[in-house]
Amino acid sequence: MNKFLENKKILFISRLILGGLFIYASADKIIHPLQFAQIVHNYRFLPPEFINIWAIILPWMEFIAGLMLIIGLRTKASILLINGLLIIFMVALAVTAARGINVACGCFTTSLQAKSNLIFRIFEDVGMLILGIYIFFFTQKAKEERIAT
Repeated sequence: MNKFLENKKILFISRLILGGLFIYASADKIIHPLQFAQIVHNYRFLPPEFINIWAIILPWMEFIAGLMLIIGLRTKASILLINGLLIIFMVALAVTAARGINVACGCFTTSLQAKSNLIFRIFEDVGMLILGIYIFFFTQKAKEERIAT
């Protein structure tokens, strides 16, 4: 099993999947920043003065981290950013669900009509986080092995 997890092709495919998901998730937000700002507002987390800047910066962080993960540039930094964002997303979704607020999560679309099952979205994020943890640890191990040889 350990050889399977250490397989460079499996690691690359995992980077493609997670990086691709983050690039895909960023696209609609980059194209429609005003709609995404409304979604961020609906979570009722941030003070109003931070909503617009978050709605502009977050999608670009997702895009750049996803792209860097795919091409293998600064992999450790990009996967740490992605994993950190996933944790933030899970907390935001969980708190919003616990407060009984039904929002469009803004995960992959800025459509306000796309109400989400927030619990399902948390499980999606958990799956992506598991993939991200795998990438973090085994990318590091693969680099250490290349250096040692």
